[in-house]
Amino acid sequence: MKQFKTILKFELDNYFKSKSYIISTIIICILAAGIMFAPRIKDAFKSGSSSSSSSNEENIEDLTKYAIYDATGIAEEESLKDMFADIHFVFCDSADQVKEMVKSEEAKKGFIVNSLTSFDYVVFNNSMMDQTGYDFKEYMALLNKMDYCRENNLNIDEFLAMEYQEIEMNEEILGKDSASNYWYCYALVIIIFMLIVMYGMTIASSVTNEKSNRSIEILVTSTSSTAILFGKVIAGAIATIFQVGLIGGSLIGSYQFNKAYWSSTFQAIFDIPSNVLVTFAIFGIGGFLVYAFMYGALGALVSKIEDLNKTAGTAQMIVTLVYVVSLINLMNVDGVIIKVLSFLPISSYSAMFARVAMGNVAVWEVIVSAVILYATVILVGIIGGKIFRNSTLRYGNPIKLSNALKGMKKEK
Repeated sequence: MKQFKTILKFELDNYFKSKSYIISTIIICILAAGIMFAPRIKDAFKSGSSSSSSSNEENIEDLTKYAIYDATGIAEEESLKDMFADIHFVFCDSADQVKEMVKSEEAKKGFIVNSLTSFDYVVFNNSMMDQTGYDFKEYMALLNKMDYCRENNLNIDEFLAMEYQEIEMNEEILGKDSASNYWYCYALVIIIFMLIVMYGMTIASSVTNEKSNRSIEILVTSTSSTAILFGKVIAGAIATIFQVGLIGGSLIGSYQFNKAYWSSTFQAIFDIPSNVLVTFAIFGIGGFLVYAFMYGALGALVSKIEDLNKTAGTAQMIVTLVYVVSLINLMNVDGVIIKVLSFLPISSYSAMFARVAMGNVAVWEVIVSAVILYATVILVGIIGGKIFRNSTLRYGNPIKLSNALKGMKKEK
């Protein structure tokens, strides 16, 4: 135990006294807070610019320009302004003029109205997220309704009030709201995947560097290999939790301060129930430790840092496969695949908290899965310690994992 504490303290000092660790933490915290303050700052600049303006009239030159040619003559400047408040429409004399303005980038987009039921949407480069064509389609539909009302002597306001009569729906969710919970589950799955990959490789690199510069020889001869590996892994876990905690605290704290400036869609990501956060912490830490021990053992199999990526590919492949399968099945958390994944120690770190957040899961299932996970942490730690001991003093070509396991059996 004394050896473990010594190694743990030494490794923690390496993390917390590292300039790169400190600087990266501070920079990411500032960036996270800055992102949350962005809408408030933007709003402040808008308020300042509007108060300093001496006129309430919009400056047309500052508006985005769209070109339009209307062969029917039904499109009106006022109705277009009501539908597209931040757009200035330039009326053209021909369809070719519309295309020329878009091609020369004098107008961002263009519309050629052929009839009450047909129009051409002109754009130079089409974006996947472009909804402008559909917005103009709605505008054309409104023009058709107005024309119909004029021909039949109907009141357009009464007609529209009847057509767009708001129907009140009161939604009562007796279980869990999977639709709103999906986004924070998606985000947390990505976060834990990134932490495992980044910090797992950091632990593996630490082991490989010590082996390459021969300092590991002094440690192994004077300290238990299991204590060394456990010290490195636990120190890495503590450093990870501390750094992520600071970044998360900065992000959430800044968000709470600027909550009024963010949309309800974004707010759903941060409205995480406490039971989901606790489950994420329990299974996230357990999953991290499983892979951290795996990365630490794999780091001992190579003598050169350039060989590490190839050897660590086993762990990388497993964690990536779990990540992809988890995201694919996130829309069906009550399915067989996600249920199986929630009990496997290599995947329960993401699958179980997703089931807790979005699906139906009994308390006993969570407890059983947690026991399996942390029993695996201990088992992988012990096996990793033995691989670590048998591999650290072997130099030259990378040692195959299968040969390391065989050597462990022979030792027995």
